[in-house]
Amino acid sequence: MACASLLLATACTNNKQMDNPFLGEWNTPYNIPDFEKIKPEHYLPAFDEGMKQQKAEIDAIVNNTEAPSFENTIEALEYSGELLNEVSAVFFNLAECINSEKMEAIAEEVTPKVSAHGDDIMLNDKLFARVKAVYDQREQLGLQGEQLRLTEETYKNFVRNGANVPAEKQARFREINSLLASLTLRFGNNVLAATNAYTLDLDADKARSIGLTDDQLAAAFEAGTDGKARFTLHMPSWEPFMQSCNDRELRKQMWDAYSTRCTSGKYDNSVLIDSIVNLRLERAQILGFESHAAYTLDDCLAKTPEAVYKCLMDLWTPALKKAKQERDEYQKMLQKDAPGEKLQPWDWRYYCEKLRAERYALDEDIIRPYFSLDNVREGAFTVANKLYGITFRQNDTLPKYHPEAISYEVMDGDKVIAILYMDFFPRESKRSGAWMTNFREQYVDKDGNNVIPIIQMVCNFTKPTADKPSLLNFDQSETLFHEFGHCLHGILSECHYRSISGTNVPRDFVEMPSQVMENWCRNPQVMKEYARHYKTGEAIPDSLIAKISAAATYGQGFINTELLAASLLDMDYHSITAPTKIVLPDFEDQSMAKIGLIPEIISRYKSTYYQHIFSGGYSAGYYSYTWTAILDADAFEAFRESGDLYNPELAKKFRFLLSHGNTIDPMKMYVDFRGKQPSVEPLKRNRGLI
Repeated sequence: MACASLLLATACTNNKQMDNPFLGEWNTPYNIPDFEKIKPEHYLPAFDEGMKQQKAEIDAIVNNTEAPSFENTIEALEYSGELLNEVSAVFFNLAECINSEKMEAIAEEVTPKVSAHGDDIMLNDKLFARVKAVYDQREQLGLQGEQLRLTEETYKNFVRNGANVPAEKQARFREINSLLASLTLRFGNNVLAATNAYTLDLDADKARSIGLTDDQLAAAFEAGTDGKARFTLHMPSWEPFMQSCNDRELRKQMWDAYSTRCTSGKYDNSVLIDSIVNLRLERAQILGFESHAAYTLDDCLAKTPEAVYKCLMDLWTPALKKAKQERDEYQKMLQKDAPGEKLQPWDWRYYCEKLRAERYALDEDIIRPYFSLDNVREGAFTVANKLYGITFRQNDTLPKYHPEAISYEVMDGDKVIAILYMDFFPRESKRSGAWMTNFREQYVDKDGNNVIPIIQMVCNFTKPTADKPSLLNFDQSETLFHEFGHCLHGILSECHYRSISGTNVPRDFVEMPSQVMENWCRNPQVMKEYARHYKTGEAIPDSLIAKISAAATYGQGFINTELLAASLLDMDYHSITAPTKIVLPDFEDQSMAKIGLIPEIISRYKSTYYQHIFSGGYSAGYYSYTWTAILDADAFEAFRESGDLYNPELAKKFRFLLSHGNTIDPMKMYVDFRGKQPSVEPLKRNRGLI
């Protein structure tokens, strides 16, 4: 029945709010969002209410007649927006792993609203005046530790988000932020849709004739229908196909589908890229920076585009030299199979794997049984336990956002310090790749209670079949350890304020805690502990470990070249200093020609599906994987040099680094841990570049 009067309308609104799980208490263990009760129709009202509540909180700060202080301004601002933080974390995380047309429609409507709301806060001149007053007096106020850090970071955040933008430019600044929020959202949705839109379906006889392994065929037949084998552009399907398929035309077909995603048609991202790049430049220049890269890096450890280019090019030269050597080897192999033909990008992975098997006698069918998903996950848990003393207790009674998600209570002794969700397998509603995020960050609430983090780890590994568990290759095992390292960064957080806790550190430091875990994954001693045959429980034999270790630097020319090429492409897009018409593929081709990338290799991500920089928050920041690789190799070197991979003293120091977020300058914490500045030599040695 429709509400017929103001009184009834109010009652109906109140009833509607009572039915919205975001607008009441969760009544769940650890106050986890009650995912099963959340429906798409709940999000928009919750967003609206969250923004309304935070606006009232901001008004209270601005209208406070008392002189600005840390407590009534900086801390009050930090604690504002609790509901908006909560609904945003749930919605935007689930939009990436259980997306739908309804979720996309909500995102398109709410994203500009949230962007405008953020601008209303950052461009509130009265609020900024109070923040600046506290910042200017920070020494006289006796602020120390996290209070001082939060004050400095809050002030910097206002400035970087436009607080000093002249009044006559604020309308345009707001418009740019709104446009970028919508465009980057559309970019990511297009990539997901284009990835899902393509399948290669092969008759059973054909599928069995092209050299695929039994495990690859089993997964493909399980994914297909009507007895056909189905291959997709999702990595767990696409990459093994490219590595094993001996039919060159089929490899080309899959390659073309993968590498031309979003270049034309319904999901064309080309025009979006032109708009995103130029809007970012315009915004940076309004803020007083020469380029978007200069703006982004000013808040990172690297500081300048010049420093990033130097770091990348120092590795580019030896990486490209090694890649050319690899190309020449694969060209010789191709000549035996197809005389007169020239090596192409769709040949690279196939001959790389073929030569790897010949040179190191490595057979994926022999390796994978020792790296079942369960064993690798338990291996990561064991490393964390030996380093930091924490344990992981599975608890299936906790609320879940999807049946495939596995939930854990993370224990430090008998105390629960975090909740961890692990979501391992691809589905059409999940974007590709692997990532860590959180439904809630660790912090101390207004009443002094520690709020434990709720961490999410998402991957896209091959699903188990009817008769086999999910079996990983070694690269996938490293991916699991990598993302788990991010999780540990969030899990171990012991900070007071949310905005500087956990993984809220500079972009070119955030990858260090994740990448350092890969070193334990590939260490022979550790591998012996977790790599066990899924059928027999037998530990991986020393002979196989030796082969894996011997092959560790194999293919590093390709791996480093495609990674560095992507990093340099990112920097080229975001280092432009004048409005530029971005025409693809011309811009990308010129960027790659400038550094001499050989045509047999492409950038790890071609522009139109480069989600990291156009929808994933890594713009002018993809270099951070290389920048922090220097740190992670150097950090693990400390454990290796000590003779104890679980050295208690070093582990305690490293836990301090992980647990203190951005409350202390990250490089200061790193140097305190290491006792010296990081060296690039361990990285070059690990990658076979020296």
